Amino acid sequence: MMKIIRKFQLKSFLTLMLFLLSSGVQAGADAVATFAGGCFWCMEPPFEKLDGVEKVISGYTGGSLKNPSYKQVSGGSTKHIEAVQVFYDPSRVKYEDLLEVFWRSFDPTDAEGSFVDRGYQYTSAIFYHSDEQKNLAEASKKKLGESGRFKKPIVTPIREAMTFYNAEDYHQDYYKVSPIRYKYYRYRSGRDQFIEKVWGEEREYKPMSKSEAQSPADMKSKYTKPPADIIKKKLTAMQYKVTQEDGTEPPFKNEFWDNKAEGIYVDIVSGEPLFSSKDKYKSGTGWPSFTKPLVDAHIVEKEDNSLFSKRTEVRSKYGDSHLGHVFDDGPAPTGLRYCLNSASLRFIPKDQLEKQGYGEFLKDF
Repeated sequence: MMKIIRKFQLKSFLTLMLFLLSSGVQAGADAVATFAGGCFWCMEPPFEKLDGVEKVISGYTGGSLKNPSYKQVSGGSTKHIEAVQVFYDPSRVKYEDLLEVFWRSFDPTDAEGSFVDRGYQYTSAIFYHSDEQKNLAEASKKKLGESGRFKKPIVTPIREAMTFYNAEDYHQDYYKVSPIRYKYYRYRSGRDQFIEKVWGEEREYKPMSKSEAQSPADMKSKYTKPPADIIKKKLTAMQYKVTQEDGTEPPFKNEFWDNKAEGIYVDIVSGEPLFSSKDKYKSGTGWPSFTKPLVDAHIVEKEDNSLFSKRTEVRSKYGDSHLGHVFDDGPAPTGLRYCLNSASLRFIPKDQLEKQGYGEFLKDF
């Protein structure tokens, strides 16, 4: 009798698994998206910056040869192209957001390669894993083509996903493993110059936060920049210099560089939540440093060409306060270092979040 029961249970389990697989349901698993946009070294960073993306793998797909090597693919004889697979949590980031990042990462009008890398193996493609992804990709491509942003037609094909082969280990996260070589290659390739020319201030796509998507008007009314005379009275000399005059405070001689308490950091001017202690780390620079923002929609990034170098300035959206700069030499999981001025921040301890109107962030602790 027990053998019959076990056999029935096993049969029921197998039937359930077959149903889940046939319906495209993967209980407890991340969704996967596959994109090709030329050199896979350059396609990893844009996706890995997104909250909700768990990992990005470089590899080869589109061809028939099993387990191709980089030498074989780069030689152009296998019909594979360099691509990345993006594993993401759909509850935190949508496929449509991945598409927006994808289009901003390469030249979709080039059918012969990608920037300095020429040949079919460096062409672009979207490989869909479901009918939903296919429909969203086609709609996104059509929208981009009709936008008038590109003078030439969009040639990136939308293809059904095929077997994906992971590239060799030394290709994975190359921008982190060999940052100097990667930056040199990327600059010389012309990719960033093209993206800057075509997309300008829209080159950095950031998904809208859930709270802002639900009520952008309420968010704007909640976090506003006071009149200039009020700001002048409210802030200390250093806070005013940093936030209103784009100044920089001394390293190691500021309020939060070594703060280890749990809580969030908000804009000293508008009060909008910006960063969390959960993402803070000791960078050794003497300024508070974070791997990512608490609310992406509250962060504005701008090109800064002062000090004889090209940097990325970080400002708050509603307060328009100068916060600091973001660099790509940070630790995992983002590889970013948001280097900020304590003078632009106000710290709300965990036990004060509810009392001061930031109770929605308590769940993070």
